[in-house]
Amino acid sequence: MSSMTEVELVLYCIIALIILENLFEVYIALRQVKVFKTSNKVPEELKAHMSNETFHKARKYGLDREQFGICKCLFMDVCVIPLELYFGLMAYMWQAALNWVNYFKLNANNEIIVSCFFVVLISLHGYLKDLPFKLYGTFVLEQKHGFNKQTARFFVWDQIKGLLVGNILTVLVSAAVVFIVQWGGEHFFIYLWVFAGVLSLILLTIYPIFIAPLFDKYTPLEEGELRKSIEELAASLKFPLTKLYVVEGSKRSSHSNAYFYGLWNSKRIVLFDTLLLNKGKKDITDLKDEDKGKGCTNEEVLAVLGHELGHWKLGHVTKNIIIMQINLLLIFFNFNTLFKYAPFYEAVGFAPGVRPVLVGLFVILSYVMAPYNALLGYAMTILSRRFEYQADEFAQKLGFSEKLCEALIKLNLDNLGFPIHDWLYSSWSHSHPTLLQRMHRLQELDEADKKKK
Repeated sequence: MSSMTEVELVLYCIIALIILENLFEVYIALRQVKVFKTSNKVPEELKAHMSNETFHKARKYGLDREQFGICKCLFMDVCVIPLELYFGLMAYMWQAALNWVNYFKLNANNEIIVSCFFVVLISLHGYLKDLPFKLYGTFVLEQKHGFNKQTARFFVWDQIKGLLVGNILTVLVSAAVVFIVQWGGEHFFIYLWVFAGVLSLILLTIYPIFIAPLFDKYTPLEEGELRKSIEELAASLKFPLTKLYVVEGSKRSSHSNAYFYGLWNSKRIVLFDTLLLNKGKKDITDLKDEDKGKGCTNEEVLAVLGHELGHWKLGHVTKNIIIMQINLLLIFFNFNTLFKYAPFYEAVGFAPGVRPVLVGLFVILSYVMAPYNALLGYAMTILSRRFEYQADEFAQKLGFSEKLCEALIKLNLDNLGFPIHDWLYSSWSHSHPTLLQRMHRLQELDEADKKKK
């Protein structure tokens, strides 16, 4: 029996990493499924706010979502992707890109041109793979539990816009990456890192201004008590608020959110209309029955923004950007070290001597560095939870503790969030502490303040 070649060893190791990582994700999800199936009582802390009916609606919604995620993971990540790697799908896609380049009578020896066609084909392939799951998730699962607000026409137009914008950006970035690697010499990773850093800042600036409005309608928050209160809160914290928008997210989903964006001295706050669904409305006859009673009061919205502004005041956004840039430098350094290793390319179906830059980048970042990415993701989840606690404490010091608790409970109810979680599932998967954990922490802070007095 002949021994395994180096190329085969690389291929099997990559496939094994993918399967093991996703089986671990499935194991964690199954732990939470057990929680959904065995939890039958509303937690004591929520009995005054959450009815048994809502509790079981949330339990069924969570169970459906988790089981759907498990099925998708087992089919796509444990079966389909390893098979694609084994049979050399990327090499077939590269050859298809070459065929299109030749069809349009372009220079097939120019890797930048071929790479542009390649990323479009890969993107379309990934989109078509994911489409059945996206359709089921939107029009069956979310529809069943009352969250989907999209019509078929809206969905189709949204997908077309997403494909066009996504592919334009991907082609431009891919062309730049290949050029930098070819031009940058043995230290190209430094230039690639600088390019990625500048690009991320540009996208953070232009995405919410030029790209996001292509998908959702943004309108200035109307004059009134809420707007005045938000502007006064921002001014008291010296937050450089320049715009205050409401985004029409209700055409897509009934889930709620709020966020701010912008660099330096130009910040914008965005509130989802679902967060304000019944805010100040004397006539709610235009609302569907399932939406009546949802949304937050002005005081609760202000408490949520107190939390969000805490992220800004405590420098969480800046810290995340710095961590991201350090991580990018490490990633590109590893790519620079490993991308000439021929077995990586031969393992995914390429002939000896053929080493496309984008293929090497994808294989190394997605598969070879998978254990590192998993550990980093877990570390960032821990850090994110710590930041959330800090932002809650910031809001509490502003006097928003009670209203923030009320808002968290209301948003959890509106979004059918299930309040009970497996400890391993929560610590691995949740970037935010659970509702009960945040409530307990706010109560501890309030009690500590009372003792000081």
